[in-house]
Amino acid sequence: IISVSVLFIELSGCGVVFMGLSLSFLLRLNFTDPYYNLIAPEVYNYVITSHGLAMIFFFLMPVLIGGFGNFLLPLLLGLPDLSLPRLNALSAWLMLPSAVCFIISLWIGSGVGWTFYPPLSSFPYTGVGVDYLMFSLHLAGLSSVFGALNFVTTIFSSIFYFINTRVSIIVWAYLFTSILLLSSLPVLAAAITMLLFDRNFGSSFFDPVGGGDP
Repeated sequence: IISVSVLFIELSGCGVVFMGLSLSFLLRLNFTDPYYNLIAPEVYNYVITSHGLAMIFFFLMPVLIGGFGNFLLPLLLGLPDLSLPRLNALSAWLMLPSAVCFIISLWIGSGVGWTFYPPLSSFPYTGVGVDYLMFSLHLAGLSSVFGALNFVTTIFSSIFYFINTRVSIIVWAYLFTSILLLSSLPVLAAAITMLLFDRNFGSSFFDPVGGGDP
């Protein structure tokens, strides 16, 4: 249990926390004086995009949910391990190729403003860096889905087994968070897939002529 938790925290937390804090510090420095642009406009777009995605997909979800959940859930439920330990290990190792794609996208350049969602994107970018970024989000989302499935399976089997005992509110929080993740991430994956098709195969999911916003 502890080894997988440490793996989550080491792979995602140690580097990404410092990177996210550094990017946040750069943004705050740029906000201190609106008339003095500390960062060039194109670099500013990269900083905004990478900061938001790094803190959500490489810190919040893997560390706070994956890392501490792997340690806390069996401890609070009195179990030796989660129900699906191999799925848990696969969830952890999927973060490595996701992080590689993310770093490649930042190296090439994937600045699209506050969001890469086309109707709201403030800076359209046609380079391959955005495609690497989307593949990175696919892998990170798949890792989160595997972890959420493991959490839900473990909690439900334990609750039905210890039906007469009181369950900690942290366990219920992890259960509802995992259910929300399982219900929302497929929608995000479908939107990213449609955007990949629009960018590379000439489809028109996000084109107003072809139907507009799906």
